[in-house]
Amino acid sequence: MTNAFHLENKIALITGGASGIGAATVREFSRAGAHVLIADLNLAAAQSLAAELPNAKAVAMDVTDSSSIATAFKDIPTLDILVNCAGVGLVGDITRTSEEDFSRVMRVNVNSIFLVTQAAFPLLLASRGSIVNIGSVAGSVGVKQRFAYCASKGAVQAMTRQIAVDYPKELRINCVAPGTVQTPFVEGYLDKYHAHEKEKVRSELVARQPIGRLGTPEDIASLARYLCSAEAEFINGAVIPIDGGWTAA
Repeated sequence: MTNAFHLENKIALITGGASGIGAATVREFSRAGAHVLIADLNLAAAQSLAAELPNAKAVAMDVTDSSSIATAFKDIPTLDILVNCAGVGLVGDITRTSEEDFSRVMRVNVNSIFLVTQAAFPLLLASRGSIVNIGSVAGSVGVKQRFAYCASKGAVQAMTRQIAVDYPKELRINCVAPGTVQTPFVEGYLDKYHAHEKEKVRSELVARQPIGRLGTPEDIASLARYLCSAEAEFINGAVIPIDGGWTAA
């Protein structure tokens, strides 16, 4: 079964590909045989990761800037897979969310998927390709102190379903909805908001996932790989939780 879920010779573009879930997805797709384009605002980090892998290339891209995206796509003649992974978080309820911060979260988490997917669409239609949007359980359930983030991830789910309805035979698009994943973002959150009680809050993050641990970037990357493989060709327009049982409880 070594060829299961293979992506041999597929061209895959992964936004936010230089760190966290994006970097794990880059490694997983490379392992599966894909040629991976690592799109990131941090070009140096993307280049460093690309140097570790066969058939990987760094691409400078600001996913919130249509001109930056257009420049990147000038050098991408074909594309089979798009993984929209770039994103940011924000802590705060509606009373503690500024207009500026709300706009920033929506710009990075929502507008970017619109802009990058629109730019990639002609190539993906030509290849009958596959799109995976990295969403969150926060798009399905309310999470305390995550007003803007929940709003943005709800939009990711809606965009996924809508495109699947408009283009059911031309390509496939699905959304992965992780629970809390052990990434640099989570560590940054703990350092910024809970420096004096990191382990206590970390335990609380673990506890809300019935399986008893945080997710890993590799957990999410494995599901993304499956969704882009031939074995998943009947899955379209789906929002798939990968959350240790959080949304089932």
